[in-house]
Amino acid sequence: MIRKSEFSSVSLAIVAALPFVHLAVGGTSLAQRPQMGWNSWNAFGATVNYTIVQDVIERFDTLGLKEAGYEYVLLDDGWASFNRTADGYLQANATSFPQDIKALAEELHNQGLRLGLYGDSGHYTCAWRPGSWGYEERDTQTFASWDVDYLKYDNCGGFQSMTEAPQIRFGAMKNALALSGRDIFYSVCGWGYQFPWHWGGDIGHSYRISGDITASFANETKCECKTAYCLNTGYAGCSVLTIINKMKEISQYQTRGHWSDMDMLEVGNANFTLNQQQTHFAFWAALKSPLIIGADLSKLSNDSLAVLTNKAIISINQDALGEPVAYREAHSEEGFFQVWAGKVEGGYVVLLLNEKSYPQTTSLSFASLGLGTPERIVELWSGKILQDVDKFNGTLGSYQTLVFKVQT
Repeated sequence: MIRKSEFSSVSLAIVAALPFVHLAVGGTSLAQRPQMGWNSWNAFGATVNYTIVQDVIERFDTLGLKEAGYEYVLLDDGWASFNRTADGYLQANATSFPQDIKALAEELHNQGLRLGLYGDSGHYTCAWRPGSWGYEERDTQTFASWDVDYLKYDNCGGFQSMTEAPQIRFGAMKNALALSGRDIFYSVCGWGYQFPWHWGGDIGHSYRISGDITASFANETKCECKTAYCLNTGYAGCSVLTIINKMKEISQYQTRGHWSDMDMLEVGNANFTLNQQQTHFAFWAALKSPLIIGADLSKLSNDSLAVLTNKAIISINQDALGEPVAYREAHSEEGFFQVWAGKVEGGYVVLLLNEKSYPQTTSLSFASLGLGTPERIVELWSGKILQDVDKFNGTLGSYQTLVFKVQT
């Protein structure tokens, strides 16, 4: 692997420490709302290719995803060749992408969509393609010349580059993007290391808060770190419920334009019940996480598609206030029910989650949340208007979440 000898770790640290040029990340309209799109990794791993992408582009239209607000088509690890060019530039895998990336970007742009690529803050990517450590400016110039719109920047790297703090490694790419001459959405994928909710918003448009999501709703096999502040010494994947629980401690730090990324959606990509899929999507939406589909679009069931294109739930995610819901411990019952609430335009939204695998009956006073006097309440999944604006009384099914939009 070719490495620029003139770019030492010391110079990278200096670059990362420079004041951020807000024109590139903080001052554009790129991240005024959480990003929505599709990513290749969860369904295809490192085997993504042009045929798959062509099918995705077509299905964005035929399935109504583009109409629902999804706009980014993100090529995760595997799009690049195993080697840089002779003069040190990234290049696409010629077998998987026989037409160049710039032509693919043009094809997407002609369809009203945007192209995203994957990179890594170390010597190698997770699938052993070239990383961008030491090549930040060269690679961002390449992305800009290809008309790329989005960069997901990962944390696999290598032992030498991992000795640098993530703020240094991800910060170096932040500054390189600022100098690229193109507005490129910057998605920091640092797996939650060193608590990025305290610094990630100063670097990226979004930042990952945990290890990879798994196709498990509640049962853990690898995720030993089940809270936001435990010391996780190794990479781990986490279930949907664990990631939700981590956000109890994190959602308060999120600011508009710098979103906490709970990872890609497993809706349609896992053997989840309809209740589980609705809970998954509702929490990602209400916590203002990016809505990035991770499923094979050719295999989506009608139920999964209905969840992913639910306009009422998406509107919570894309609400102009950009305020995530917060966990209401005083109104919740640990291990049984969770209550989350937050403001939206014209009122507030309330999520009521049954944490158990069996139905439970509960009640909730909306006025007691202190967010305003309810005048009209709609449960968004069913579309039903509550007759009693003071209180909900009812039974929730296994892992079900009811989403109430309260007008004040």
